[in-house]
This record gives sequence, C-alpha cells and structure tokens, in this order.
Amino acid sequence: MVHVHDKKHIFGTVKVGERGQIVIPKKAREMFEIEPGDALLVLGDEDRGIAIVKTDIMKRFAFKILEGLDLPGGEKEIMEEES
Repeated sequence: MVHVHDKKHIFGTVKVGERGQIVIPKKAREMFEIEPGDALLVLGDEDRGIAIVKTDIMKRFAFKILEGLDLPGGEKEIMEEES
C-alpha cells in the first residue's frame, strides 16, 4: 500500500478471475472494515472509473437526504423500518 495524499491510497493491483471476480487487498479490507458477507455497491463513471462502496455507508447517506425531505404521512419512518 502506498499513501498518496490526505486519505488517498494505492492498494496495489488485482487480477480479474474467469468469473469476473477480484480480491480486495487485505490492507483495504482492514482500513474500510470490509468483512466476509458485507454487501458492496459497485458504482461506475465512464470517464473516472469504478468505485466500490459499502452499502451501509450509502444507506446512511440516503437517510441523511431523507431527513431533509418533508415526506407526508410518516413515509420516512416506514422507509426506515423496511431497511
């Protein structure tokens, strides 16, 4: 792992297997607390590349957005319960 600048790192290279799978480097898994069974969201930007994010991080982000919305009839509470 190479520390590049202010919370930015290069974890090395990985090879894509026959089934399209990659192994996330151990240092990256430790730093981002990725455990077996965790759900990850794969995002893509055709100009900038691919990003992998833990779904719980995105879920918290979505709830922050919902907190700013004025949802009628308690819809926000129902959405929180479904997750």
